[in-house]
Amino acid sequence: MSAAPQGSGGDSSGSQSAAGAPTLDCDLLVICGGGAGLSAAVTAAYHGLTVIVAEKAAVLGGATAWSGGWMWAPLNPLSQADGIVEDIDAPRTYLQHALGANYDEPRVEALLQNSRHMVAFFEKHTSLQFVSGSWIADIQGDLPGAGTGGRSVGPKPFNARKLRKGLRPLVRPQLYETSFLGMGIMAGPDLQAFLHTTTSVKSFFHAAWRVAFHVLDLITYRRGMQLVNGPALVARLVKSADEVGVRLWVNSSAASLTTDDAGRVTGAVLDRPDGPVTVRAARGVLLAAGGFPNDVARRREYFPRTPTGKEHWTLAPAETTGDGVSLGESVGGRLDDSLASPAAWCPVSLVPYRNGKVGTCPHIVDRGNPGLIAVLANGRRFVNEADGYYQFTTGMITAVPPGEEVYAWLICDHAFQRRYPFGMSKPFPVPAWPYLRSGYLKKGKTLAELASRCGINPGELERTVQEFNRNARAGEDPEFGRGVSAFNRASGDSEHTPNPSLAPLEKGPFYAIKVLPGSFGTFFGLRADADARVLDSAGEPIDGLYVAGSDQANVMGGHYPSGGINIGPAMTFGYIAGRHAAGATRYENLVPELHNDGI
Repeated sequence: MSAAPQGSGGDSSGSQSAAGAPTLDCDLLVICGGGAGLSAAVTAAYHGLTVIVAEKAAVLGGATAWSGGWMWAPLNPLSQADGIVEDIDAPRTYLQHALGANYDEPRVEALLQNSRHMVAFFEKHTSLQFVSGSWIADIQGDLPGAGTGGRSVGPKPFNARKLRKGLRPLVRPQLYETSFLGMGIMAGPDLQAFLHTTTSVKSFFHAAWRVAFHVLDLITYRRGMQLVNGPALVARLVKSADEVGVRLWVNSSAASLTTDDAGRVTGAVLDRPDGPVTVRAARGVLLAAGGFPNDVARRREYFPRTPTGKEHWTLAPAETTGDGVSLGESVGGRLDDSLASPAAWCPVSLVPYRNGKVGTCPHIVDRGNPGLIAVLANGRRFVNEADGYYQFTTGMITAVPPGEEVYAWLICDHAFQRRYPFGMSKPFPVPAWPYLRSGYLKKGKTLAELASRCGINPGELERTVQEFNRNARAGEDPEFGRGVSAFNRASGDSEHTPNPSLAPLEKGPFYAIKVLPGSFGTFFGLRADADARVLDSAGEPIDGLYVAGSDQANVMGGHYPSGGINIGPAMTFGYIAGRHAAGATRYENLVPELHNDGI
């Protein structure tokens, strides 16, 4: 069964309710079609269930489509094929130390035991294919059990021409601020080629080929068709869902859940373009609506340093307003606000455009490169700039004095600005003047001039840079240890010595970008068990109600120990929910070398 067209009325096999509204039947109803929801839908449909995905937005993908698409999935078969074989005790030990008091043993164990099977299942049975992140290290490399690579997978690039024509418009496009002219660039060899176009003939031709095909696609299809990162993951999941008969409905928000006399969740009432539809779901409903990063009231209640709820800039789509959490609460679910952090922090900058719109740019790849520092308004560094985005933002929130606006400045010299991406500003030969004209990028011939334009203490900034430069020339950072961990080194420039993450800021002009606290999404979510079932106030599962993704309380306890800890658990608990709803009790022998642990 194929996907229903956008705005269509759905399956004609339903009946009419007493009020005349149509009633449709399925086995599993999935609320929203991001990574978690589509993972559950494909898994359940593969195991024989009829599945409907009801997406609130006009496109599928949610925040997953605006992500890098990488998943933390230790012991996965791709890493083993790369020769990275480890015992499950290693990632378990790492999480025990990284999560501390927030270590939720049953759900962490479910993640560790199932993530590799999730990868193997999709790799063998669906159109979702992966590449190995053999170079991606865990962030807190000083902790016992920390991995130096092989615990991550990302989606293989995908040509959108392989989607049925009617499905192509349903895939949320790449976030413009994380693209080059709307074209995604994938972490790893693809990104390194773009960074070295002026120093390597091979890299130049790779980048030229990518850009040429992107321009051709824009002329031919009016959108990029060579998908990488989150859009590739979503497109591959959409194709997989289509192949196993999942019905994909967009513009279909969930108004309420339905229950029987025993309190079992039996389905939901959806608001669709043609009016309300009641869907009866024999095996249950999965909530995967992306948490509440755009719910101003909840942000005001839970986010630190956000007194009105508006002092925050999320990278999640506008539709993520807490619908799934509210639906779960309406039938007895409970929001877990005991985690270490309410959200998955990321530093962002605000990009003013000539049409009056303002974009939100995440600072992911620039902070680790050599020749950049971050300072507060007092002119002093406050964090290891090359650590994870969560750690950077947490450091910023903590370091800014109470009562003051939370922000920092990223600062670099001219050589850095011409060689590396710097927020929205791209390296040579792309000109920087549009961002200077808009005020996004600040410039000064000297550090004192730059400080004056940014409102930074000039004397302290000069002292900070002088001290930083003296140590950076020797490849050292005694204040914050930048470039010591494998994660730091992998985030830098492998061709730069003696430390891939450290270089002095030598010659002007100097540049600065203001960064603010943002997030990829929320960590607070509905309490759940190891089978992805929503728990009530007594800790008992609510019959017929599953939860995954950001609607589920973060399995990492509100910590960020590695890249991909949003999408990896989202995909895994979606997979777990789909199998549980289908009554699947045995794992196919997809990862035979790992079956010595009782699975």
